[in-house]
Amino acid sequence: MAGCGSWIIFLTVCAASLFGANAEIKLTIPVGRLFTYELLRETFQNDFEPLSKLYAGRLYDDPMIFKCNMQNFPDLPEWLRFTQRHPFDNGFLYGTPMSPGKSIIEIYAINKRNYDTARHILVIKVTPEKMLPYQAEFFIKLREIEKVLPSPVQDEIKQDLQKLWNTEALEIVNITNALDRGGRVPLPIAGHFEGVYVKVGSEKYFSDCLQRVLTPDHQKQCTAGAKVKGPGGCNFCRIPSNCITWCKTELFDLTKLEPEPPAPTMGSGILESGGDFNPPESPPSRDYFPDYIVTVIVPLIIAIILSLLLAYIMFGKREGVETRNARTNQIQLYHHHTIHGNTDELRSMAGNRGVPPPLSTFPMFNSRTGESASPLQSDSIPLIMAQHDPYSDTLPRK
Repeated sequence: MAGCGSWIIFLTVCAASLFGANAEIKLTIPVGRLFTYELLRETFQNDFEPLSKLYAGRLYDDPMIFKCNMQNFPDLPEWLRFTQRHPFDNGFLYGTPMSPGKSIIEIYAINKRNYDTARHILVIKVTPEKMLPYQAEFFIKLREIEKVLPSPVQDEIKQDLQKLWNTEALEIVNITNALDRGGRVPLPIAGHFEGVYVKVGSEKYFSDCLQRVLTPDHQKQCTAGAKVKGPGGCNFCRIPSNCITWCKTELFDLTKLEPEPPAPTMGSGILESGGDFNPPESPPSRDYFPDYIVTVIVPLIIAIILSLLLAYIMFGKREGVETRNARTNQIQLYHHHTIHGNTDELRSMAGNRGVPPPLSTFPMFNSRTGESASPLQSDSIPLIMAQHDPYSDTLPRK
């Protein structure tokens, strides 16, 4: 019967994949523990390509992008994050829930080759769990978030931290990308990584290696900017890319935290009997006359004074301008009179010389022959000079 039941479940899953039914996955995670779910491209590739193509030899490795959101909401829950570096990489949902509850996540896969879409449902149930009292956060510089979330890599980091903590009862509490904590985007050069923060917790108190982080000498060296290495015998990293940065290591002792104050109790909203309601007294009256003087009267007086000063400059000084203009006119008239006098004097001097005027000053003077015609014969000259040669010595006949 058990074998028949397993076959029925298998056939149901195959039928759901063939007819395009939405796959539903249920997971349970305790409060305060890291949740990681990898979105495998191979799983969604089976939804895009029917099983019949397995026998035809037509298998594809299509690029895909994933879209994740909470059901009936556009975003993910506050504690849950999603990352996918490239369409040919798998996606990851990860985060640490801090309160119990249930979240239904819709996962959409979009095939970039033919733009088909597949939909899966992920149901995450968060159960209440006691928080680990002793926690420590480490910064791994030579890692990126996509390279740390796979389970094998988490196990490698966890093994190194178990040796550092000197206990096997160690759980990963949270993994955070350094960019989400204010880190800078690295250069696209080999050997430059974003870095990740890994927080682990345990029921056991911190080891001696971890307690040295709290010493004043260690903090002083980190403040000075020196590259601090772990104390002797405390550097446990089999893989160099998993080595931690000691100056960014922080320890958290949750047993010393003060308990939160109790939540306020809600009343009925009805006032208790035993007294009348006394409304607050109205505020005393205020005299606004000083404000009126400062904001209205004083600017008005200043404007009047400026107007009077401008009027005095424009009209009171006009007499000086007119006097200056009159003096200028007198000077111009004197120059004009002097020019006329000099002209008359030159004319009188020219008339007293007794020298006959040059022939060129007489009318009808011929510049080639030197002869001059009588003014009485001027009527024999044709009116149109273009009818004869202007350079001939004889005058044209009638």
